[in-house]
Amino acid sequence: QVQLVESGGGLVQYGGSLRLSCATSDFSLSDYAIGWFRQVPGKEREQVSCISRHPGPTWYDDSVKGRFTISRDNVKNILYLEMRGLKFEDTAHYYCATLPTGCPGLRIGSDWAQGTQVTVSA
Repeated sequence: QVQLVESGGGLVQYGGSLRLSCATSDFSLSDYAIGWFRQVPGKEREQVSCISRHPGPTWYDDSVKGRFTISRDNVKNILYLEMRGLKFEDTAHYYCATLPTGCPGLRIGSDWAQGTQVTVSA
């Protein structure tokens, strides 16, 4: 099983910005469809954004469209999620994952790691 490592979460004020990172040394991120998911306690994990294998397109859930930007640095082998205009409802634990059914595909992720917490405060 490959290992993905998320970072960049934290506490941010309403309307603020954060950038999440997802890195791995196990494979080339550009060779896979890969996405960001989030989960709050008591709810199912939901896919918020993804990017197809290079040089494929990106996809965003309507809840984040226009505020979040997914990107991939193929040299550094890091996936990013730039989050702007953060809202209270963006508070969640965020995970990156490979997408065996493509982007957005069936919105099924694989190779889950620990994730990173994002908390939006007043």
